[in-house]
Amino acid sequence: MTHFASGITLATTANLIGDVARANILCALTGGRALTAGELALHAGVSASTTSGHLSKLLDAGLVTVVKQGRHRYFRLSGPRVADMLETLMGAADLGPTRHRPVGPRDEALRRARSCYDHMAGRFAVDLAERLQAGGFVVLSDEGGTVTEAGSALFGALGIEFQTDKANRRPLCRCCLDWSERRFHIGGRLGAALFAHAEREKWVVRVSGSRALRVTRAGETALAGGLVGSAPVALPQTRRRNVRVSA
Repeated sequence: MTHFASGITLATTANLIGDVARANILCALTGGRALTAGELALHAGVSASTTSGHLSKLLDAGLVTVVKQGRHRYFRLSGPRVADMLETLMGAADLGPTRHRPVGPRDEALRRARSCYDHMAGRFAVDLAERLQAGGFVVLSDEGGTVTEAGSALFGALGIEFQTDKANRRPLCRCCLDWSERRFHIGGRLGAALFAHAEREKWVVRVSGSRALRVTRAGETALAGGLVGSAPVALPQTRRRNVRVSA
């Protein structure tokens, strides 16, 4: 019975996402910003009334939520799990027949760096993840992500905070297969904290009207040093023993 119910749920969700207009709406929201129905209609390429119907279905399915601000209503993805699912599907779409296969995002700016809901994706994010792994601060694998003691010291020195509340079921360090790079970038609570820190430090700047992020000179410097050179204090000497985090 459990498998039957799960099959129904999966088929229903797939049917919702399978519509081109709704897929465009969801892709537009993966940038992490809340958008109005009018803005989403432009992304979907359909009329306002048709967009309203699509949004109602997405709301009923729990894929999006609505925030009311005065007379305006803003729509956003219901959470990071939906964003992760969409990013995974974007990558899986490239496994289809060659004639139907888009090779990741066509825009070079999106390939360089982009937002993926609340964390970073693209070459910048992938290179950052690999430098952090090479430095012994994180361990990334198909099974999940791990933060080492050295990593905890580094992130603490940088002032990068992520929730450690056990009640928070979201993984601390999630390995996301990047849509365009086919290598891991960092998601989860650590990924969100890294993105927030990168914006505060002006390592990346959002591009208006796009998911693209512009990497600044400060961001290039931080990346080149694997973040270590950005720490304001000397890092304590620690044994790089892995601290397992559920993924």
